[in-house]
Amino acid sequence: MKQRFARAASLALALAVGMGAGALTPSAYAAPARGGGHEATRAALRDLVEKGGLPGVAAQVQDGKEKWFGTAGHADTATGRKRSAGDHFRAASITKTFIATVLLQLDAEGTLSLDDTVETWLPGLVRGNGYDGGNITVRQLLNHTSGIADYLNDEDFRRNSSGLGFPQHRYDTHTPEELVAIALAHPPRPNPEKSPSYSNTNFVIAGMVIEKATGRSYSEEVTRRIIRPLRLRGTSFPGTKPHMPKPHPVGYSRLHQTAPDAAVHDATEQNMTWLGAAGDVISTSGDLNRFHRALMRGDLLPAAQLRQMLDEVPTESGLGFGLGVEFAELSCGVKVVGKTGRTNGSLSAMVGTKDGEHQLTFNANGDWLQDESLYVNVIEAEFCGGVPAAAGKSSPLAGRLPDSPR
Repeated sequence: MKQRFARAASLALALAVGMGAGALTPSAYAAPARGGGHEATRAALRDLVEKGGLPGVAAQVQDGKEKWFGTAGHADTATGRKRSAGDHFRAASITKTFIATVLLQLDAEGTLSLDDTVETWLPGLVRGNGYDGGNITVRQLLNHTSGIADYLNDEDFRRNSSGLGFPQHRYDTHTPEELVAIALAHPPRPNPEKSPSYSNTNFVIAGMVIEKATGRSYSEEVTRRIIRPLRLRGTSFPGTKPHMPKPHPVGYSRLHQTAPDAAVHDATEQNMTWLGAAGDVISTSGDLNRFHRALMRGDLLPAAQLRQMLDEVPTESGLGFGLGVEFAELSCGVKVVGKTGRTNGSLSAMVGTKDGEHQLTFNANGDWLQDESLYVNVIEAEFCGGVPAAAGKSSPLAGRLPDSPR
C-alpha cells in the first residue's frame, strides 16, 4: 500500500512528500552499492538548486557504517557561504515523529494507553461544533484519523503565520489552547477512519497530553527521553525564542506565493509557537539520521510499540499514515519510512529503511519548489541509485508536495 508523506502546516512544510497513484515495477533500478560515491544523490541535490531555484541544500547519509555528506548552493546567497554538515535547521513536522515516540514510550510504561480518549486527559478541550473528545483516542491523533480540522487551514491564521502577514506577525506567541480553538471553529472532517486527514491540530493536542500525563512539557520529555540518551547535541526546542543556534543557513521564503517572481524574504527568525508540538524542533541532518536509526532498530521503543508506530492506516485514495511517520515505496521497489517537514524558509526530509540500515536526511534553506519531482528525486537517487526521469518513469512519490507548512 502506498502512502503519502504527511502534509504539514505550511508543509510545516509542512512539506510532506506524498504517494501518487499507480505502482511501478520494481525493476527500474537496483539499490545503490555501498561506497558507490552517491553520485546520483549529488546530482539530484544540484538539480534542486540549478533547476528548482532553491538557495541551497545539504544532505547526510548513513548506509551501514558508511557516512556521506553532500551539498549544493549556498547557506547565504549574499556572502556565498556554503552549507555545512553541522548546519542547524527548522525540521518542522519531523517533530511529529519525536512526539509519537514519547507517547508510545508512555504507553509501554503504562502511564497512558493509546486507546485513552482525549477527554480522559484533557477534559472539555475538544467539545462543541460537532466534536466530542470522548470519541477521539490518542492513537487517532497520531495516525490522523481523529477528524479534527487543521488550524493551519484557517485562512486568517495561515496568512499571518506563513503568508503575506508573516513579516508583521513573525514574533507572535501562540498557546496550544489558542491553536486548538482555531481548529474547532471549523467542522470535523467526515469519515476520518476511512479517509484519514492530515491535521497539525492532532499533534498540538498530543503535546498537551504528554504534559498532562507527565507533569512536564513535551519538549522536556523529548529532551529527557530521546535527545540526551542519543546525544543529539544539535537538536533542541526553541520555545518562544526566534533565533537559530549557529551554524545555520539563512532561511529564504516566498511566503508561499506561487508566482515565480514572488519576493524572497529572510524568514530565519520566527517564533515557532505557531506550530509547537506539530513542528517546532530544530535539528541537524546527522542528529536526525541517528534518531531514525535508533528508532527503527528498537533502541527507543519495545517491539510491540514499534509495530504500532509502523502500522499503516490506508485510505480510499491509496494513502496512509503510521503513528508520527509515513511510508513510501519507491520506483525501484525499496520501501522507505520517515517524515518530511516544511516551514517558512526550510524544507526537510528524514527517511530510511525499516531495518535501520540506511538513512537520508536533507534540508533546503528555501520553502518553494515549482517542480516537486526534483525534491522526490533526491530520495529516489539515494535509495534507488538514480531517478525515474532518467528511465522515462515517474516516481510514486511525485505529485503530492504540499504547498504549506507541515
